[in-house]
Amino acid sequence: MALDRILLTAFRNHAETRLDGARAINLLVGENGAGKTNVLEAISLFAPGRGLRRAPLPDMALAGGNGSFAVSATLAPAGDDGEPLALGTGIAADRPGRRLLRINGANASATALAEWIAMGWLTPAMDGLFMASPGERRRYMDRLALAIFPDHARVSGRFEAALRERNRMLADERGPDRGWLVANEAQLAEAGAALASRRAALVEALAGALAEEPDEPFARPMLAYEAGGPLSASDLAGALAASRSRDIAARRTLTGPHRDDLAVTMAGKQAPAAQCSTGEQKAMLVAITLAHAALAARGRASVLLLDEVAAHLDPVRREALFERLRASGTQVWLTGTEPAPFEGILVEAACWRVSGGSVEAF
Repeated sequence: MALDRILLTAFRNHAETRLDGARAINLLVGENGAGKTNVLEAISLFAPGRGLRRAPLPDMALAGGNGSFAVSATLAPAGDDGEPLALGTGIAADRPGRRLLRINGANASATALAEWIAMGWLTPAMDGLFMASPGERRRYMDRLALAIFPDHARVSGRFEAALRERNRMLADERGPDRGWLVANEAQLAEAGAALASRRAALVEALAGALAEEPDEPFARPMLAYEAGGPLSASDLAGALAASRSRDIAARRTLTGPHRDDLAVTMAGKQAPAAQCSTGEQKAMLVAITLAHAALAARGRASVLLLDEVAAHLDPVRREALFERLRASGTQVWLTGTEPAPFEGILVEAACWRVSGGSVEAF
């Protein structure tokens, strides 16, 4: 299945933009600021969460509009196998902080989207991932996990809620109520173990897929999941109980999956990713993104958004990227400032020129 008949209404700088005739590979070309990334952001809203920019919903509405926006698309099956799904999302002017979602005209939750579409993306803002804080890499793992485990957002939400409650009790000047604390720790340990198991399974699957790839042309990364606490619910509950005095002194929980990290090493140099060159880091991000897309393509529609990715790759790596995308089984959306770097795929791709918030096929 793949997205088609995409319509943006009052979204960012797109007053009314329609894209018909999408293919397996799709290219958006235009100057900086034309609205290419805005199209990708709109498509990314067909995944749970806040989209590829993680922007507040009101910021996505057209400037000068009434504060609402809408994005719709058809999720069409390949050939004549099955019925298409009509997808729609957006916000209403009177409730700008609440995202609305409909599937075939019926109200649905954002997490329901993950049962139909596995969405992934790579943007220039992610180039500093290996130099960023562990929190950024945890969010990265969770986004990748969501494309593999549709219930991951629900599990993560349960853990975050329990963690906030425990931290609130730890910070209480009167001291935490022991009965409430014990009950909370049981919930926290159960949700934390489920969260950690999904992250660990994700990293293991990605590491296995990447181990089969050569060291070139994309710098091959080796991945390791660094757990912030015990992985089983019983062991995590025991660790939380044992650390109460320390946590009360710190006024926060110091053990658990909220302390996880993703360790990345460049295989060819056996060097931590943070110590590699900018080009090597970008190549490793591309390698992880492609491996994840291949995993996510199993059993659901898979969509991959690549913003300005070709501009950072030499001709050899660009052609290798295109070959991998052709074989991925994923619908791909790419952006660039000019067609030349995409010469190898222009014949097979659906191409649009973006200018001033309008789109024209070429």
